[in-house]
Amino acid sequence: MDLSIADLRLNYGLEELLESSAPADPFILFKQWFDRAVSEETREPNAMTLATVTPDGKPRARMVLLKDFDPAGFVLFTNYNSAKGRELAATPYACLVFWWGNLERQIRIEGRVEKISEGESDNYFFVRPWESRLGAWASEQSEVVDSRDVLEKRLEELKEEYKDREVPRPPHWGGFRVLPDSIEFWQGRPSRLHDRLSYSRQEDGTWKRERLSP
Repeated sequence: MDLSIADLRLNYGLEELLESSAPADPFILFKQWFDRAVSEETREPNAMTLATVTPDGKPRARMVLLKDFDPAGFVLFTNYNSAKGRELAATPYACLVFWWGNLERQIRIEGRVEKISEGESDNYFFVRPWESRLGAWASEQSEVVDSRDVLEKRLEELKEEYKDREVPRPPHWGGFRVLPDSIEFWQGRPSRLHDRLSYSRQEDGTWKRERLSP
């Protein structure tokens, strides 16, 4: 018998998220949760949804990878000429969402976006695998392409071109940093009475922590 989508549900209850144990700094809590996701061998723990806004005000979202974080913000890399690159340049605000189902945890991050420095982009680009660096040149991200063969042919041409020399970072490729105004931590709990702690940045740089109803 086929199960109705409406009947698909889990009753969460692995952990709890209480103010008494949550640090005042959301970056400390993010690192604790991220490290736990890594140690529990979560598949691609740095995978996150990136939501942007199109020029006509429509939301658009896709999965990307977090590549660095610190108290300044959360860093991702892309082709600046891609759809998300153009959208972030035109409307420099974004939302990130992490979902670690094995831990029954979600984190939602909202804030302004800025390009990172060319030096920071260079530092990451040159530790990428060689073929990934070539891929940044081979793909005109988000543009229509006639076939897979076109991409593979371009990659082979680049392999030949750069077989004996360094692959430079394309000028249209680099990083963005999301500077959070708010970070919300969600922990699944029984009976859908989930724990939600929201941190909002204050004018003096400190964080205000509040519990939200599930």
